[in-house]
Amino acid sequence: MTTEHNTKLNPLQLRQLIRNGGHRGNTSGLAPGYVQCNLAILPADYADEFLRFCQLNPKPCPIIAMADQPGAYLLPQVGTDVDIRTDVPAYEIFEHGQHTQRVHDLISVWRDDLVTFMLGCSFSFEEALLADGLEVRNISEKVNVPMYRTNIACQRAGRFGGNMVVSMRPMKAADAIRAIQICSRFPSVHGAPVHLGDPSQIGITDIHQPDFGDAVSLGADELPVFWACGVTPQLAIQHAKPPFCITHSPGCMLVTDLLNSRLSIL
Repeated sequence: MTTEHNTKLNPLQLRQLIRNGGHRGNTSGLAPGYVQCNLAILPADYADEFLRFCQLNPKPCPIIAMADQPGAYLLPQVGTDVDIRTDVPAYEIFEHGQHTQRVHDLISVWRDDLVTFMLGCSFSFEEALLADGLEVRNISEKVNVPMYRTNIACQRAGRFGGNMVVSMRPMKAADAIRAIQICSRFPSVHGAPVHLGDPSQIGITDIHQPDFGDAVSLGADELPVFWACGVTPQLAIQHAKPPFCITHSPGCMLVTDLLNSRLSIL
């Protein structure tokens, strides 16, 4: 099934395709109009601290929803027939803070003590930018958004800490100003950018070598514009070193039945 066909699927159809192994790439541009979520799945004895970390760092870690109880893998609060064990294209597994494997389902590793957090994703505000006529470079070039580690420290919560990860989209100055105005309306999906211009000011040494995702073209008349990114919890998890946890693979999100239009504060 082609990527062009996948863009025409509604969220339920897309989740079923993913569940059956029919789509394993990033989800940017798919199921337009619907909220996509980053994931953090942690043992129950780490969940309260992680929740506090998200509350203290709402730009990189905006909570959309969380499981009602440990072990719950069906998530009706975000859509019809959502099974967190199967409905994301790729997952990353960490043990004691170290990445151990990438998998395409969680059936064999699921545990009754795991708590699922669903966090806001930049793909939601990308739709608002496109609707206003702004180019989103990673979509126009059909690649995953470039993401970078920074020197911007997150606020600590117990065992969770570390620095922010940002995503980047090149824009001309006037478009960058408009993007700030648009994204300020969406605080639950990262809100306004955290930086624009010189990458070195936030600890990025080579804009053409992202730490996650893919490089995109950057014109001489364009500014790199940086948003807080939902990969940030992965670094916080590495810092906390829980014995076991799961995140989404960068760019591979949970596509929900929630509407992006409901996230705007205006």
